[in-house]
Amino acid sequence: MEMYITLDYQDEKLDFSLKDKIKRFKEITSGSSDLMINEVEICGVKTALLSCEGMMSTQVVTRLVLVPLTELNLNTEQKIDATGLFDHIDNHMLLSVDRPKADNYGDAMRLINSGFAVLIADGNTQALGFGVQGYGIRGISEPTSEQNIMGSHDAFTETIRINMSLIRRRLKTPFLKQELMVMGSKSHTDICLVYMTDRVSKNLINRIKKSLGKAELETVLSSGYIRPFLESRKKGIFTSVGVTERPDVLCAKLLEGRVGIIVDGTPFVTVIPKLFVENFQTMDDYNCKPYYATFIRWIKYLAFFVSLLLPGVYVAIAIHHPEFFNRSLLLMLIEAEQEAPLSLITESVIVLLMYEIIREAGIRLPQAVGGAVSIVSGLIIGDSAVKSGLISTPMLTVIAISVVSGFVIPSLDHTITVFRFLFLISGGLFGLYGISILGAVMIFNICSTESYGVPVTGPVSPFRMSAMRDVMTRVSFRKMQKGNFTIEKIK
Repeated sequence: MEMYITLDYQDEKLDFSLKDKIKRFKEITSGSSDLMINEVEICGVKTALLSCEGMMSTQVVTRLVLVPLTELNLNTEQKIDATGLFDHIDNHMLLSVDRPKADNYGDAMRLINSGFAVLIADGNTQALGFGVQGYGIRGISEPTSEQNIMGSHDAFTETIRINMSLIRRRLKTPFLKQELMVMGSKSHTDICLVYMTDRVSKNLINRIKKSLGKAELETVLSSGYIRPFLESRKKGIFTSVGVTERPDVLCAKLLEGRVGIIVDGTPFVTVIPKLFVENFQTMDDYNCKPYYATFIRWIKYLAFFVSLLLPGVYVAIAIHHPEFFNRSLLLMLIEAEQEAPLSLITESVIVLLMYEIIREAGIRLPQAVGGAVSIVSGLIIGDSAVKSGLISTPMLTVIAISVVSGFVIPSLDHTITVFRFLFLISGGLFGLYGISILGAVMIFNICSTESYGVPVTGPVSPFRMSAMRDVMTRVSFRKMQKGNFTIEKIK
């Protein structure tokens, strides 16, 4: 049985002989079929062009690399060697804009697997790379989770280079720095740190790089792989790391002194640090009158509390504190619940679980049959459950209001979903006292959470009056332009 030795090749220097180099590349890839090796003699020097099938453009590599190299004719009396050939190609021929070099097998393999064409020669320990990428990519489309009316309608894609260009189009300043690095011992995923050098402190950049250095992962397939290493607390209820799929939102954060992390292969960019109040802000807030933006923002705050607390408060009052209801409402609720065979807390948990199952089914099903979920759940399950008496109408109404309110703040959906159940159980078992205790625990947890020295609850706690211009209200741009706000000011 033939065995290929592929370990410990990252820092291994390229062999001198072309034959040995080709043999070693085949060993590293275990004879993979997508490794393309084209041997050709250029000016009397034996060379080979290595590439990965499907990762490069055949037309580009033929027109920009293969044809110029095969037609190369150096008028020299002496026979040229591999070093002289590479020097001439590197200094006198512009075969591609991106022309990295490699002197070990690790760097050469990363270039090949990234869509580069790599040229190696007999009698030289260096490899030349040519940027001829041509793999299939998804075009720029509209945001799916951060919809807006008057803002831009382009979103990040899965390709890191396109995402970098979307940022550069909006911030044409030399202070914008995009720093590439590689993560994942097996995937070798490209990671890009994006920040404004005149707004971000060097200490924050160094701490983020240190956190990323602790992530000894084999693969990084999405931003969720590295996000736990950037979190400030392991047991934090609310995340201290933001996520956005909108280039304009990211640019606004960068101007405030944040750091963006782009992961190749995912259309969502991680933003550090994040404030809790940012969950209630959208790009449309800055495209309308301040009084309307303030009104909408207060609606979002109200929707957050309704979505989180309404089922628990309803169950707590109905079971432990019925004196809170007036006589007409209390009689109506008693009449509705008398026909339900289950207890109030059991009924509410079942309705919430049913909703979560229906929502998950709607997300995971193919789009062609996704519409059937709403028909089955709304017309059949919901209507039949109420008519049969298994679920009371007031309970279904309360759960529906709570669920719809949660749609207003999609970035807090995960937290609201879990704690809605916890508040419901606490209210059912201990009444308003249980809800108060759980609410206090949540407040204490979020107030003690920080992201690289920045409190998540800022600028509300600790209170910074100068930073409150875009929290409870939204001031006009005439006032915003007076003084550049950075995240460092709320520490």
